[in-house]
Amino acid sequence: MLNHLLKKLIRNQSGIIRMVTSRIGLGIAVFLLLTAIQIQSNYHFLLNSNNNKDSIADFLVINKTLDNNSLGNTKLDQALINEIAKQPFTESVGILTPSRFKASIQSISNQFPFYTDISFESVPSSFIDVKNVSFSWDPSAEFVPVIVPNMFLDIYNFQFSLSQNLPQLTPAIVKMIVFKLTVYGKNGPVSFNAKIVGLSDRISSMLVPAEFIKWGNNYAETQSDNEVSRIVLKTNDPSNASIASFLKKNNLSTNTEKLRYSKYRKVIDTVVAIAGFTGGLMLLFALIIFTLFIQLTIANCKQEIILLITLGAAPRQLAKFLLGQFYPGNLLSIASATTLIAALQFGLQLFLEKQLIFIPSFISLFTLLTAVALSILLWYVTKKSIQKHINN
Repeated sequence: MLNHLLKKLIRNQSGIIRMVTSRIGLGIAVFLLLTAIQIQSNYHFLLNSNNNKDSIADFLVINKTLDNNSLGNTKLDQALINEIAKQPFTESVGILTPSRFKASIQSISNQFPFYTDISFESVPSSFIDVKNVSFSWDPSAEFVPVIVPNMFLDIYNFQFSLSQNLPQLTPAIVKMIVFKLTVYGKNGPVSFNAKIVGLSDRISSMLVPAEFIKWGNNYAETQSDNEVSRIVLKTNDPSNASIASFLKKNNLSTNTEKLRYSKYRKVIDTVVAIAGFTGGLMLLFALIIFTLFIQLTIANCKQEIILLITLGAAPRQLAKFLLGQFYPGNLLSIASATTLIAALQFGLQLFLEKQLIFIPSFISLFTLLTAVALSILLWYVTKKSIQKHINN
């Protein structure tokens, strides 16, 4: 009987429209806040999931920016290399060792006449993206293994071969061709057989084993002070804006195409931050407005509540009843916002999957925990507000 009277009293004093409006506002605020969190979670998944990782973008070849000031002085000193290795965005650093001997390469087939002067580099095997090949050499080896950039084959097939009336070559055919590789030194030229064992998208230079670079430099008797001009940086997040900032600060450069994600990330981070800030601000306003709404409702019922207490109703009983009237509806607002985000996440997953972009079908655990935390916060704020004004 008491609950029936209280329910009728609260509904008359609060107003259905004001209550519905406050709950819609709360739902919108929660939706914006949880959306910002879920977007950030999806972005983190895109960067770190094995299904989405781009092995090309994870490795950056870095050298000094060549301008009037650095012309003739492109050496990367050891202190700078050590500083790069210590950066948070760095997983490991590899040294690109150049050949310092004159060399040429030519085809031994009359059907494929080809000759050019050439230079090589070597890099630690962990930085090579060609797998399942033997990439080592000694003077007794049958041939010198060579890895060439994919773009070299593209240039040959779609430019050079057409202008020279030469046959176009597939990767499989290229790996079958034996070349004559000649190294020139003070004791005369020395020739070796050479074969292309793989095509790389990671490093834009011709790679040979480090043993061959060392042998060739010794044979040519070149004076080498172990100068380093280029390094390979392995990073777990090529979109990290800190990489671009560090390179610019130290007058370094890399393939800007590989850093394009850093610009996208700035935009995404800005949008997420704005959405999160807006959602948080709206949530704060929603809590304040809802607290004032509770206060106004109780104030309008003040005389009736005093009468009920005089007649024997316990303040604790009244507070419990009021909590049951206000909190479930607000909990429904949070649940509705969370459900809507879950539905949008599922739909987005299906859409992106067709574009070969993979994100989880369900909302992240952190998004779900945030919704639970907001439910607990709302329960606490509602309870304290009711207790405070009932006791007064």
